[in-house]
Amino acid sequence: MGAAKRWVGLCALLLAFAVTAAPAQADPLALWRIVHDQCVPNQIDRHNPSPCTLVDLKGGYVVLKDRVGATQFLVLPTARITGIESAALLSPRAPDYMQDAWDARRFVQERANGELTRADLSLAVNSIDGRSQNQLHIHVDCLRKDVRDALARHRNAIGDKWQPFPVALAGHHYIARRLMLLDLSDVNPFRTLADKVPEARANLGAYTLVVAGATFGGKPGFVVLADHADPTHGDFANGESLQDHACAVAHATK
Repeated sequence: MGAAKRWVGLCALLLAFAVTAAPAQADPLALWRIVHDQCVPNQIDRHNPSPCTLVDLKGGYVVLKDRVGATQFLVLPTARITGIESAALLSPRAPDYMQDAWDARRFVQERANGELTRADLSLAVNSIDGRSQNQLHIHVDCLRKDVRDALARHRNAIGDKWQPFPVALAGHHYIARRLMLLDLSDVNPFRTLADKVPEARANLGAYTLVVAGATFGGKPGFVVLADHADPTHGDFANGESLQDHACAVAHATK
């Protein structure tokens, strides 16, 4: 074989390798297609939410078992809402998606092979930089044990106003506040962030929001955490990283 032919063959081989080795790009509308094209029509036509676990047409949301992890579920609107940056989430008439997600913790509890307390459970919405899907989806799952323990250890430093949390969580610094509420039916955590943190309202898509169950003085409540993306320093505001999709806390000593 001549040098020219060998060169052509080598180029073809390298091109083929580059094509096969290139990572597949996730479809950013994959979750929306599942909700819109499968779960909702199946519920309407067959009274079967598959592949979702639950379709609430009146409430305008679905619950979907995520492919990742033993206990992770997602709560998604049936309406087209891209993510945390959507102005629709700040409307006074916005559905209580966070309350719907908190209600969906029962599916996590059913799958956890162990006992879960309020403080073991959490909800997370990632920032634009920290997500791969452009349909609002709330991650419902267990907290990482180290995060749960840090929140408990520093609960007295969490007040009714946003302030920096004393220690890093999963390597990133969050602001935190508490909500002294049994559930989230009377509060919109998205507005709680946007209304009280001026820089957040101007660029809500750069933030991640995490809601963790908690107790304060024996009374039920929540810790709400937020982080601002800083990709140049490796912070993509991915609050989901505070969760443990293997739910080790179900087996940990309380």
